[in-house]
Amino acid sequence: MQIGAKLKRLRILNGLTQEEIASRCDLTKGFISKIERDLTSPSIATLMDILEALGTDLKSFFNESEDEKIVYKKDDIYESINSELNHKIHWLIPNSQKNEMEPILMELKPFGKTDLDLPHNGEEFGYVIKGSITLYVGSKKYKVKKGESFYFKPDREHKIENNSNKETILIWVSTPPSF
Repeated sequence: MQIGAKLKRLRILNGLTQEEIASRCDLTKGFISKIERDLTSPSIATLMDILEALGTDLKSFFNESEDEKIVYKKDDIYESINSELNHKIHWLIPNSQKNEMEPILMELKPFGKTDLDLPHNGEEFGYVIKGSITLYVGSKKYKVKKGESFYFKPDREHKIENNSNKETILIWVSTPPSF
């Protein structure tokens, strides 16, 4: 494990400069720079101070968990069919409800629709791949056709309908997850 590179990544993720970490730990910017470039190693006590300034601890820092999965294959997709509403949802990322956003591929059969979604915090984005939809946000409705996208803050009731006799396919991303 390259401790310096991992410390630098944590520092950047926390939006801190080398000067800020050095100041919080009574060290010099030069020393932090050398640690990050793996030119020197901190003592355990110094490493603990740096990790505390970065909001973590030794156990978490050295916990070698599995590599984060980046690419998802067709076998990873989970599908759910709703015969009553006449649609199929493909969860593109397994367990995405634990993430900050949830992307799905939705197939709306002719005259298919979604449930009415109540207002919530977050953002909604969609892109119509095939067909068209009617998007209802509050008391307004919008026609969204193939090649067009939508984006809104879901602070009002909202839903989607396919008001045609042709299938519609769209990508829909919700944050926080709500599907």
